[in-house]
Amino acid sequence: MSALLSVENARKTFGGLVAVNDVSFDVKDGELLGLIGPNGSGKTTMLNLISGALRPSGGRIALGGEEITGQPAYRIARRGVARTFQLVRVLPSLTAEENVIAGAAFGHVKVWGEEASKLARTLLERVGLGGRGTQPPGAMTYIDQKRLELARALASNPRVLLLDEWLAGLNPSELKIGINLIRDVRNDGRTIVMVEHVMDAIRSLCDRVVVMSSGAKIADGSATEVLSDPAVVRAYLGAADA
Repeated sequence: MSALLSVENARKTFGGLVAVNDVSFDVKDGELLGLIGPNGSGKTTMLNLISGALRPSGGRIALGGEEITGQPAYRIARRGVARTFQLVRVLPSLTAEENVIAGAAFGHVKVWGEEASKLARTLLERVGLGGRGTQPPGAMTYIDQKRLELARALASNPRVLLLDEWLAGLNPSELKIGINLIRDVRNDGRTIVMVEHVMDAIRSLCDRVVVMSSGAKIADGSATEVLSDPAVVRAYLGAADA
């Protein structure tokens, strides 16, 4: 199966700091790829390069064989890349339903009018916010704002969905719901790149895992393979504890 998303020697520097150091990986159509590593390893920066929030200092990124390297975020979104953020970004002046409609109107597959409203209600129901479409995001808990952000991302019918620690901050019961929700989205045939620290989610959801440390890729394989790799253990625990 050919790659839907290709990252070749991606590099990002901030002055003298190399945040992403010539990282390469492919994501196949329908694959759920986990992107893991210690804090500060460059995972979110990588998602920012793919989504257009940051411009790469070097390398090439392609979607469906067409280069998207360095394009602005709105163009990459229109090409079919949607994402959530570590710190939730919702539109506070709009209702929950209007937030999701915005995703439908400005994303990869544009939907308008009553069709967009119906889609928004369906997606809010799917993420656990059924019946709350008129509620403003400011009246929601942080967890429910995360659900809203996911619904908005899905509204664009993305070719690739980027999830940046979407499960962070969930309590144990919410975590089970969240893992099942991501599995359900993946079972729709979505291609997903997931940055995550919840190893239960990585083990149960991911087809493949890429591990980053200090900006570089140090492992690429199944969850079982990479989590037992001594280099990965050292990256997480330090040499003295590995």
